[in-house]
Amino acid sequence: MLIIFCVQQLVNILEGQVVALMVQNMERLDETVKEEADGVYNTLAVIENMAEFRPGLCTEAAQQGLMQWLLKRIKAKMPFDANKLYCSEILAILLQNNDKTRELLGEMDGIDVLLQQLSVFKRHNPATAEEQEMMENLFDALCSCLMLPANRDRFLRGEGLQLMNLMLREKKMSRVSALKVLDYGMIGPEGSDNCHKFVDILGLRTIFPLFMKTPKKMKKVGISDKEHEEHVCSIIASMLRNLKGQQRSRLLSKFTENDCEKVDRLMELHFKYLEAVQLADKRIEGEKHDMVRRGEIIDDAMDDEFYLRRLDAGLFVLQLLCYIMVEICNAGVPQLQQRVHQILNLRGGSVKIVRHIMREYAENIGDGKSEEFKESEQKRIMELLENF
Repeated sequence: MLIIFCVQQLVNILEGQVVALMVQNMERLDETVKEEADGVYNTLAVIENMAEFRPGLCTEAAQQGLMQWLLKRIKAKMPFDANKLYCSEILAILLQNNDKTRELLGEMDGIDVLLQQLSVFKRHNPATAEEQEMMENLFDALCSCLMLPANRDRFLRGEGLQLMNLMLREKKMSRVSALKVLDYGMIGPEGSDNCHKFVDILGLRTIFPLFMKTPKKMKKVGISDKEHEEHVCSIIASMLRNLKGQQRSRLLSKFTENDCEKVDRLMELHFKYLEAVQLADKRIEGEKHDMVRRGEIIDDAMDDEFYLRRLDAGLFVLQLLCYIMVEICNAGVPQLQQRVHQILNLRGGSVKIVRHIMREYAENIGDGKSEEFKESEQKRIMELLENF
């Protein structure tokens, strides 16, 4: 508690300049000397504590030279150590939910630094658990940065797509996070250029085998089948939303090849997630019934919690699958529409259920986006449903 109190006092005394002073001090330290390396580590610990108590400090800290120092330290040609791991952790913290620090990193060519550091793990797995943790921190930092549209362009120019595509093909530990990065880079209208480039670099050959079969190794590296399938479906949905011309035709032809096997897999996943969500819905309805019987009020907070539980059961993946289904049925390829409806009928599915899921998806679309985007996206989905 005493340390916490001292940190708070320090922040109050040196408001505005405390981090700048710490950065200057770290620059003077020689990390080849153990005591001085410990000094850097302890300084980073103080900065982390400060960021915890005052999240608003992250922007100031980044602008006071911390971001520049962290990037310089991460790319320094030094053996991997606890300080490099700590730097990656603090970098990820600075970028969390903060567009100002994301913009700053982009302007400092930070996307290139992250890609260069991650390229080491293209053909090699991290040597230790600590190095794996650093790799994950750098991937998290990259995902955070890609929330900012300007950084998507920097990622594209820095050949980030090519690196992620290679990581997916190499089947090393980095493959899991590379998939997540691709998802972040291609989502929404701002991901359009990345979607087109991904098709140009033959990314469809990489992504569809991952769609057809969820790799067994995923669980070993701590990712569930649901997370894997969510990222893959989100990437395919983003491409269907963004691709035009020749690239779109190449994507659609993937669904027709080998006697529409991709459509069969799409429908298999649809029924898997539909069943999981229906089970969750049944449990929630039972709970609601009990609450009403006890005279309890189901308020907005409770409704939100129920919706989050449905998402956790797989609702978002189900929505993505339905979106892919509706898109390919509207693509003007009779073969695809026939196959979708044929499997729906065979397995007792219904167009009505798909429409209901898509309407709910449209209602909840565009969190944090402009009203204009929300309205145009909802209108587009409703038009797709009309022809489904």
